[in-house]
Amino acid sequence: MSAKTHLSVEQRHALLATPAGWLACGFGSGLTPLAQGTFGSLAALLPWLWLRELPLWIYLLLLLIGFAIGVWACDVAGRALGVDDHRSLVWDEFVGQWIALTPLLLAALLPAAGFQWWMLGAGFILFRLFDVWKPWPIRWLDRRVKGGMGVMIDDVIAGVFAAVVLTLGMLVAAEGVLDFV
Repeated sequence: MSAKTHLSVEQRHALLATPAGWLACGFGSGLTPLAQGTFGSLAALLPWLWLRELPLWIYLLLLLIGFAIGVWACDVAGRALGVDDHRSLVWDEFVGQWIALTPLLLAALLPAAGFQWWMLGAGFILFRLFDVWKPWPIRWLDRRVKGGMGVMIDDVIAGVFAAVVLTLGMLVAAEGVLDFV
């Protein structure tokens, strides 16, 4: 197995031995044997349900803090693992997913009926799509930026792309074009 996909017993111990490792692996959600990014993104939905209740400025501040701490934690964890961007490091999915869901916090974008669960599902799917597909500049950043910043930045951009598409979808839904949803 590839060094980026498999964790040896020693690597698992090194990862879980520090708070940085726990955070970087998404509190354990990145330790699944397959689809670590998907499980990290799913795990990110749980705290988002709480975060969405915060005032927008606090939410955005927490995104910035989460990004900064993620750069540090993923850098520390990557060095402990000996792999720059191991798949088990999923804090970037948490922050990217939260960015993708930011439009759901903007009342002006919501349809008259308010928040609907399909929007959460759409935000999740869009983020996963952009994170896996990696259109430019995501793929370019993923290949060139290393360390904790490299782990985090491509998912931040994937989250921004997903947020833009989700916003467009919500605007279309607000106009009644998607009344069947």
